[in-house]
Amino acid sequence: MNPDEIHLASFPFGGSAGMKLRPVLLLTGAVGSVPEVLVAYISSVIPPTVLLSDILLDPSSPEHASTNLKTVSVLRLHKLATIHARSVVRRLDVLSPATAAEVDEKLRRLLNL
Repeated sequence: MNPDEIHLASFPFGGSAGMKLRPVLLLTGAVGSVPEVLVAYISSVIPPTVLLSDILLDPSSPEHASTNLKTVSVLRLHKLATIHARSVVRRLDVLSPATAAEVDEKLRRLLNL
């Protein structure tokens, strides 16, 4: 598991204690003796207002074909979670270098780094 990879993982569901299997972007590799990873939420529900921290991923475009997503999705960089590495189920694929650079820039702006 490496940063910039897209995986299916159990992601915290809304305000409840439940989890839902969904695509996520790994922002870190496994960290700690009880390995956890920091992930960003990916959704096929495109919001009416796309935020500055969002990135649209269209798998039909050459730039995003490597994601292996089935439909146009939004990567929501303001919606992060730290999950146990065991919650990461399956690797889909990896972001292109250009999209990975866009993620880095948007995270720097979002977190004021």
